[in-house]
Amino acid sequence: MAEKDLTSVERYRNWYIRLLRLYPKSYRERFGEGMSQTFHDLLRERASGDRHLFGSALWMFAETLTEILKQNGTLFVMRHRNILRIALATALILLGVFAAMQTGGDIVWSGTDFVLAGVLLFGMGVAAEIVLRKGNSFPYRAALGLSLGSALFLTWINLAVGIIGSEDNSANRMYLGVVAIGIAGALAARFQPHGMARALFATAIAQTVVTIVALLTQLNSPWEAWLKTLALNVFFALVFAASAQLFQRAGSAGPRTTPAA
Repeated sequence: MAEKDLTSVERYRNWYIRLLRLYPKSYRERFGEGMSQTFHDLLRERASGDRHLFGSALWMFAETLTEILKQNGTLFVMRHRNILRIALATALILLGVFAAMQTGGDIVWSGTDFVLAGVLLFGMGVAAEIVLRKGNSFPYRAALGLSLGSALFLTWINLAVGIIGSEDNSANRMYLGVVAIGIAGALAARFQPHGMARALFATAIAQTVVTIVALLTQLNSPWEAWLKTLALNVFFALVFAASAQLFQRAGSAGPRTTPAA
């Protein structure tokens, strides 16, 4: 074998070793050395047979790169399958809303509404997934599900039909502030039970304040609309307060592991 061919074989092998670094670590540690040696042996064999080294090396590089993409894709799906399910569920819900609009339903959403709803659905789903995988107690899980579900429902109604009048009423933006208080409080508490309890109590108080403002803005409205506004607002205030009580109970039951930041 010519000295030039030996030099080319070693150069291609070094490149191949660098390519192998793109494999998942566990796969690379198990098969990387053997694959590198096989690549080297095949190139030496082709060089001995006076075959074109570049074409052979390029073909093996392409085959390996395809396998790398496959292995990394499989690993990504395995690690993030729950996140992918949340994304799929979010897409299906938004698709259902879009289909309802096309069939002449009462829901009329703009592109911005779809984006906000998508971010809200996906974000809350991911938040629940991150926290619930930590193995919390039943009161904590129940409190988290209740608080996330009520915040989602509150925002959904607000975007779809509005709580104070129609969805075009600017006063409905107050409810976004209520949800923002809950999110900020949860982040500040790092999802610890007692901190979450305080955050949800603050959310319930904010919801109560918004209730008073909402009723004052509808003093001249028909009593049916006034009663609907009262019922919806009281419902959400009570749900947030119940969530706070559950978080308080979860904290009293004992310490829990701090979620990863």
